[in-house]
Amino acid sequence: MVSVNIKKFSTIFLIIVFLLSLAPLVQAEDQGEYHTAVIFYNEACSMCSMYIKQELIPTLEEAGIKEIIKKDYINEKKNRVVLNELNKRLNIPPKLQGHFTVFIDNKVVLGGHVPKHVVMDLLTKDLEYDRILVLQDEMKNAKSYFAWGFKGDAKEYTIDSSITGYLNWFTENEDSLTKPENSYSSSWKFSTMLPLIVSSGFLDGINPCAFAVLLLFIAFLYTIKRTKANILKMGIAYISAIFLAYILIGIGLIKAFIFTGYPHLMAQISAYLMIALGVIGIWGYLFPKQRLDLGIPSFTKEYLKKWMYKSTIPAALILGFLVGLCTFPCSGGIYVAVVGLLAVKTTFAQGMVYLIIYNIMFVMPLIIILIMASNKRTTKKITEWEQSKSKIMRLILGIVMVLLGLIILFWFI
Repeated sequence: MVSVNIKKFSTIFLIIVFLLSLAPLVQAEDQGEYHTAVIFYNEACSMCSMYIKQELIPTLEEAGIKEIIKKDYINEKKNRVVLNELNKRLNIPPKLQGHFTVFIDNKVVLGGHVPKHVVMDLLTKDLEYDRILVLQDEMKNAKSYFAWGFKGDAKEYTIDSSITGYLNWFTENEDSLTKPENSYSSSWKFSTMLPLIVSSGFLDGINPCAFAVLLLFIAFLYTIKRTKANILKMGIAYISAIFLAYILIGIGLIKAFIFTGYPHLMAQISAYLMIALGVIGIWGYLFPKQRLDLGIPSFTKEYLKKWMYKSTIPAALILGFLVGLCTFPCSGGIYVAVVGLLAVKTTFAQGMVYLIIYNIMFVMPLIIILIMASNKRTTKKITEWEQSKSKIMRLILGIVMVLLGLIILFWFI
């Protein structure tokens, strides 16, 4: 009898041990609905790296995710291409793209420093949703986060709120919500972006600073009896160098915006900067005695004259390049805002195409001036006109900068 009881006890004990051994597997199966997380991050952002290492990855592992892949989208261009393609395929609006992003099995998208309790609820609880995005883009002292079910508008919740509040609301209202327009459609790019780039580039090119130097240069070439063909060559070299300077500035700005990890925020700041510079221009016209001079710095004028007086093609190239750099504060507000828009709305390759178009339009007024200044008498008349109208041109440029800044803020970003 004792041996029988021992056998029964042993059998029951083995069954209990077996069931207990299955518990972790059952739990893993419950938490194993999600398998892979891909983190696109900026290696240069120390606070991001700290959050990813100390909080995000442990949270993902706790939720049962086995494969966690990190991709630096700043230093590795191919990763930036993949990130752009994912945002494009899922049609994630720029305003909902975090400074780093986590894609989990094509179902959960986490932008920025999403609270742990939200991540755990999404990955471990039996919540119903087809796809969801959560964005919390503040690095510290966050007060809220945004939730979006890829329909309708994103909704904002306090940082301690459960994600179930949004999911319940989304389930109740899903039928009445519509999917957003494709932010990356070709019709949007060419019907809306291209006219903005062309018009803003041309208006930015109506730059009294660059005009004055070009006219002075042409007039000087006439005084030293250079031929018309030689003057055209010099003028083309001068304009080409300005084009090159602005292209390089644009490339640097795009990379800087992307490198910060906050391209959308930087685009907004750039638009506000353009509005501020426009207001300064208008103020200078209304109150000339209190005008803040944003033209060519006075300490560079003698240096520019030095290269102008050399009267050679290489000197014209150097002169144009220096003028391009020195006149940037004069009208650079438009350029910075447009580049910020490109950093948000386009891939790097697309942005470069628009950048080239912008700068072709930017130098177009200078090309027109060069063609018109085909003889000494015409050059004199244009110079007199430019000097008499420079103030009103600055006013017009200021008004344009304010209007373009408002358009970019309210219609594009």
